[in-house]
Amino acid sequence: MLNNAIKTTMKQLTSNLLMIEPVAFRYNEETAKNNYYQKHLDSISSDEVKARALAEFNSFVDKLENKGVNVHVIKDTIEPDTPDSIFPNNWVSFHQDGRVALYPMCAENRRLERRTDILEKLREKFKITSIVDFSHYESEDLFLEGTGSMILDRENKICYAAISIRTDENIAIEFCHEFDYRLVSFTANQTHEGERLAIYHTNVMMCVADKYAVVCLDTIDDPEERRRLEQALLDSGKAIIEITEAQKGLFAGNMLQVMGHEPLLVMSTSAFNSLTVHQVEKIQAYNPILHSSLDTIEACGGGSARCMMAEVFLPTNQ
Repeated sequence: MLNNAIKTTMKQLTSNLLMIEPVAFRYNEETAKNNYYQKHLDSISSDEVKARALAEFNSFVDKLENKGVNVHVIKDTIEPDTPDSIFPNNWVSFHQDGRVALYPMCAENRRLERRTDILEKLREKFKITSIVDFSHYESEDLFLEGTGSMILDRENKICYAAISIRTDENIAIEFCHEFDYRLVSFTANQTHEGERLAIYHTNVMMCVADKYAVVCLDTIDDPEERRRLEQALLDSGKAIIEITEAQKGLFAGNMLQVMGHEPLLVMSTSAFNSLTVHQVEKIQAYNPILHSSLDTIEACGGGSARCMMAEVFLPTNQ
């Protein structure tokens, strides 16, 4: 019989990931309105951006597979135009009871990423019992962008959400009611051009693993909200590994713990290089780190390693 520690890990982690191979990756002008991580790479052509992004994607997938992670790669299509399709965790999430959730997206061209053929492909290996569709909120200009907006502690059934234009609190409450989570909401900010502005996605400032959480507490300006977040993490048995706002800016919050041959914390090389020796030692006391260079994807897309991996917790057909 599995001991309790391994049971917990298996509930919180999955060895199955959905990843979308890019075919037309580029800087997305629509998302850049409130994603302050995006940058124009004017020094290289659009074809070179596509080539570099594909090379980074393939190298990342290879590293994951070499560590025993099952990566289910589905290639994007040229039409419709979906420059951010490489970040599937924003439009879909997959749950252990066989349900799939679809989410309302802020940018109109990102709404085109929701593809039923992807779900049909996954049905070949996994059981999908029903689809819970929140996307109708787009007609009301209300949004909740999947596990970009929500950090799910699946073992303790806690949903962490930094409220922003892309993370509507009422839809998060509805998600929690539907999937039996408890919501811990707060406002997280970053300094942009001298102003403190809401962070667009929760998963750039925190990551919840099986026994610990990596979090940028300095983004939470309200002392009471910060205290409540810390307390929720501690009460759920998580050790807190803090990162700075500067490290967050290098995607050190955009991490995901996955199961390969053993548990792994996955991040970009940029994120890894931003960490101190002490932070690395703290993480590696729990699990090894896997990192891969995602420089082009991070610059143009404004997202990193965690955004590229949609966890598949669905039961298998076998």
